Amino acid sequence: MQRRSLTEETKWYKQRWIALGFLALSLLVISLDNTVLNLALPSIAQQLGSSASALQWIVDGYILVFAGLLLTMGSIGDRFGRKRLLQIGLVVFGTFSLAAALSKSTGALIGMRALMGFGAAAIMPTTLSIITATFRDNKERAQAIAIWAATFALGSGIGPLVGGFLLEHFHWSSVFFINVPVVAVALVGGFFFIHDSKDHNPRKIDAPGFVLSIAGLFALVYAIIQAGSDGWGATNVLVGFAAAALFLGAFAFWERRSENPVLPLQFFKNMSFTGANLALTLVAFALMGAFFFMGQTLQTVMGFTPLQSGVRLLPMAFFAFFSSILSARVAAKLGTKFTVSLGIMLAAAGFLYFATTMTAASSYGQLVIGMCIISAGIGITMSPATNSVMGSVPVDKAGVGSAMNDTTRQVGGALGVAVLGTILNSTYISRINAVVWPVPLSDQVTAAIRNSIQGAHIAAQNIPDAGLSAMIIAKADEAFASGAAHATLVAAIVLGVASVLTFFILPSRVRAHQDDLPAASSGAESIPVTEDIPPKTR
Repeated sequence: MQRRSLTEETKWYKQRWIALGFLALSLLVISLDNTVLNLALPSIAQQLGSSASALQWIVDGYILVFAGLLLTMGSIGDRFGRKRLLQIGLVVFGTFSLAAALSKSTGALIGMRALMGFGAAAIMPTTLSIITATFRDNKERAQAIAIWAATFALGSGIGPLVGGFLLEHFHWSSVFFINVPVVAVALVGGFFFIHDSKDHNPRKIDAPGFVLSIAGLFALVYAIIQAGSDGWGATNVLVGFAAAALFLGAFAFWERRSENPVLPLQFFKNMSFTGANLALTLVAFALMGAFFFMGQTLQTVMGFTPLQSGVRLLPMAFFAFFSSILSARVAAKLGTKFTVSLGIMLAAAGFLYFATTMTAASSYGQLVIGMCIISAGIGITMSPATNSVMGSVPVDKAGVGSAMNDTTRQVGGALGVAVLGTILNSTYISRINAVVWPVPLSDQVTAAIRNSIQGAHIAAQNIPDAGLSAMIIAKADEAFASGAAHATLVAAIVLGVASVLTFFILPSRVRAHQDDLPAASSGAESIPVTEDIPPKTR
């Protein structure tokens, strides 16, 4: 019996790199979906008659469910099996991707997107926690996490290209249909090659912790999302933040006293965990803010088609991909502290470059320099920071560590879009209000110009006076570029501060969980690295 068990473990251990490939494919479908959809929104609005608010909720409904359930899903995976939860998540994501493609109304599409968020919340933390449980050698784990981070960066980067191609040749529903075959391959391959793992000493489920964490995260993400559209002083935004503070405060109070916490708060005593999560939050803040204006700059200001814009965003994907792959080697030589701090500072330099060079007349050649600097810096940062989070928690709690890592990215990204988007929009409106037009404009045209740069371009096309039309477009482009410059300056400052904080907070080497947790809750053993004898699994 023991011999059969050893043979079984040896088989799983030998095929761990194949398993990583299917884990990466499972992650790829999520990262592609995040960026492919944005290009399809204009087509969806035209075909389904969706309002601007409805389009926002097609995107935000997914984010709200995704971010709100991550922590809960991570804990469930630890208790009931990470592979099992991954397979369930893939089935849910694929099923409701198909349903989204077949949607005939905006309301139905919003509902299907929310259910896709449920599947994504099961997929993302389990991929990373399975990697942590599978690759128990520190060097191998760091390289595997580097590949995980590179896959996510690659998917986000090629998403616009894939979306542009699909929209140029097929119906908008193709951006959802494309998920189905990818999910099918990941599902079948994962069934045969991925080894299941879980906490073998699970305790009673912390039901109040689940409820409070979901309610708190839902309220927080909702408030951040609505702040970007309704304003930070809107009643619903203030109520959302108040509810988030109440629920998350109650969650922290409960978790300190719970015998079986969803998120053991003692993890935060380890600066490898806390410092890395802080770094990931602030990097996501800046990165999502950059994506918010970059697509609009390429399509609206420079006039590229969605496919042409996707091609021009490829350098970001490649620089992020290759720098993520190399980051494990850099971290092995320089240490986590220096690598993460260096990567964040490099990204800050890229944003500062944008802030000082961004104008309406900027060429693509000028923009691509900043894009490559930013993506290289973020690629260097993400992998070692993620490895720091995962290396600082017990293997039995890898799902919780992974979920925390993913939650900070989602919250940071949503906050970045809201804050940097608000700065961009307020600067845009201020610059537009300062323009003295040669002839009075109608209230309808004025409102369209003030509403967005896209509205300004549409309004200008309907004005017969060619000179006035060209002036409206030029002034709107200048106002948008000025807003983008201000937003990227704030992003550069945030990342500069983050780089310094990371340098002082983050340890040079990852501190394993034994440093801060009692031995009873530990469980990581020394790990053999031979091909014939697998690491001891829990």
